[in-house]
Amino acid sequence: MKPKYAPLFQSFTLNNGVTVKNRLAVAPMTHFGSHADGLISDQERTFLGNRAGDIGLFISAATLVQEGGKAFRGQPEATGENCLDSLKETAQIIQKQGAKAILQIHHGGSQAMVELNHRDKISASASEKDGAREASAAEVEELIASFAQAADLALRAGFDGVEIHGANGYLIQQFYSAQSNRRNDQWGGSLENRMRFPLAVVDAVAAVREKHQRNDFIIGYRFSPEEAGEDGLTMTETGALIDALVQKPLQYLHVSLWEFDKKIRRGGDTAQTRMQFIHDRINGKLPLIGVGNLFTADQILAAFETGWAEFIALGKTVMINPHIATQISEGREAEIETQLDPTRADHYGLPDILWEFSASGTQSWLPPVMFV
Repeated sequence: MKPKYAPLFQSFTLNNGVTVKNRLAVAPMTHFGSHADGLISDQERTFLGNRAGDIGLFISAATLVQEGGKAFRGQPEATGENCLDSLKETAQIIQKQGAKAILQIHHGGSQAMVELNHRDKISASASEKDGAREASAAEVEELIASFAQAADLALRAGFDGVEIHGANGYLIQQFYSAQSNRRNDQWGGSLENRMRFPLAVVDAVAAVREKHQRNDFIIGYRFSPEEAGEDGLTMTETGALIDALVQKPLQYLHVSLWEFDKKIRRGGDTAQTRMQFIHDRINGKLPLIGVGNLFTADQILAAFETGWAEFIALGKTVMINPHIATQISEGREAEIETQLDPTRADHYGLPDILWEFSASGTQSWLPPVMFV
């Protein structure tokens, strides 16, 4: 390894005593590879099987917690006991490569795909555009319980932890955003009420860990910092959410960004990057995972050296460079590819649907929802 890259391979000890071997993470990537029933497939095994080498944290694809919330074809599931063996295999595939295995738990809410589900689409409020209805008070409680059940399955399956998916406009963000939450009960209205659902999910997941007396089980939370639209989230709301999250028994926060150095649009100093704002707001209380269009070893290092993130998550570059961490650690960073080759016979080991997206021939060759 070239000495300048050594900082990327320093260990980090989380607040629950668990040590992560380095500062590199694989970002949660929608791979479209699971069977229709949400269980692991051969294509998914291939995709997972060689992308965790020399990586500290490997965060799985968004994994469904409750029927009715499936947002992608080939989405993995943690919806019941029938998923346990599949989840065990997923965790083992990642851990055998030496990384901590983190299951991202998810519900699409109004972004669920009707053709993939057998229930009404529900969200914080009704959405005529998305064909979703407002979840009843009882259904809100069931949704919270479903995240807890998924965390319980992940723990029993041998995962090292879970990441609560509160980003990208999916269910949890739908509850927090005034743009999508127009309720007038305890789950909507004021910022405090809109924050109630995300924090209730965190509390329910933490209670699962407490029940099993597994302090070593990692809990992270991923969020998107801003939304478009007049009532969309701004850095003001994000700052308030961060203030609440750092009081919870979490091990890390993970921001979802398309570009690592993107600047603030609303609710803060527009000359400042979102990453710096968020890291300053956390103020050392939790480590932050940063992400955003980082392809080369030098780009990854430069992002880390800003000091705005304790971990750097890699998404698109891992698609086309499954061994990127090993390439850096062995001084082979010149081999890292920055553009997809649509003629590759092995398709980079990507599942068929993902390869079809990836080989489209455009520069934006992966749907933004995977990484932002």
